[in-house]
Amino acid sequence: MRVLSGIQPSGSLHIGNYFGMMKRMIDYQENQELFCFVVNLHALTSTFDAERLRKQTYDALGDFLALGLNPDKSIFWVQSDVPEVTELTWYLSNITGMGLLERCHSYKDKLAKGIPASHGLFSYPVLMAADILLYGADRVPVGKDQKQHVEVARDLALRFNSTYGETFVVPEPDIEDTIATVPGLDGQKMSKSYGNTIEIFVDQDNLRSKIMSIKTDSTPVNEPKPTQGNILFDLYTLFLDEQGKAELKERFLAPGLRYGDIKKELLNTIWEYFEPYREKRAHIQKDDVIDILKAGAVKARTVASEYLAKARHNVGVDYFN
Repeated sequence: MRVLSGIQPSGSLHIGNYFGMMKRMIDYQENQELFCFVVNLHALTSTFDAERLRKQTYDALGDFLALGLNPDKSIFWVQSDVPEVTELTWYLSNITGMGLLERCHSYKDKLAKGIPASHGLFSYPVLMAADILLYGADRVPVGKDQKQHVEVARDLALRFNSTYGETFVVPEPDIEDTIATVPGLDGQKMSKSYGNTIEIFVDQDNLRSKIMSIKTDSTPVNEPKPTQGNILFDLYTLFLDEQGKAELKERFLAPGLRYGDIKKELLNTIWEYFEPYREKRAHIQKDDVIDILKAGAVKARTVASEYLAKARHNVGVDYFN
């Protein structure tokens, strides 16, 4: 089975990125054919500073490698290093109905966040579909909020195949329901757009400040604490196995639990969990990252060229054949 997913280089990676997509991708490399990339072309819809984009791209790549992505067990590259994706985007654009794009919630959500309206922002789902279809992905790990993008890719694959003949694999979304949405410090989805994130490679003082700022309810100490929709409970369980989750739930439901104590435990848990990754991150050099990406782009383009050649032939632009 071929698994594919990407992450946008839009700032420091946080634990929502890690548990929502990155950890699953890293786990997949052990027994599946893994394709993983940094989507810097998508970042152009909201990042207009070239140096900032370059830095954030390198940072995301280094973070991924530090967290365990193994380029010997996967294909790892940067989106813009495979220009075939922009050609396929055009072919897909010509079978994409306006109504389909108008129903996509990402455009409206980003406008609400103050991102300027543009054609790139509106047609974002078509480029994402090209990302998926160009590599014959069977499964795409996404958060619950990204499911619609995979559904668009499925719709376009089916429409293209119906219009031009069998060309693309029809992908399936892969959503782990237990961690479909990682809550941020304020209870909303953890997102850089909301400023409510817990960064993976943050220093200890900043981590402490963030954890201690988590909003909690006003349940008295001598009463059971709710677990449903409880930010502290939801964040803590990300780091626990099933037995640990059950034990934590018992503690929340028993009188006497103090949120301040749980915050201190969560702080220590997060710090210790990512400690080996911090050490590895400190030793990753830019030149090493570049060498890995060059090799990854060659592998990715080999696969992309096969699917693009079929698409070009089926739409009729390879007029010399």
